[in-house]
Amino acid sequence: MESKTARLTILVDPAKKRAFERLCAAQDLTPSQVVRQLIREYLTAHGVTWKTRSNVPRAGAAGSGKRARSARKA
Repeated sequence: MESKTARLTILVDPAKKRAFERLCAAQDLTPSQVVRQLIREYLTAHGVTWKTRSNVPRAGAAGSGKRARSARKA
């Protein structure tokens, strides 16, 4: 899952906002989920790559970089 630590504020016509929220609810999705998906698709369509926290190995996980840390100490 992606980290959700940054806020994006947009201004949109109130009627479009209501229609968007209704459609999202009908599809059992939150508006935030849909906007995140739209952003991912837009970045991909334009060949932009990005890293999320889910792409970074967790501490203690296999290949978490312990060798790299010990190599720096040497």
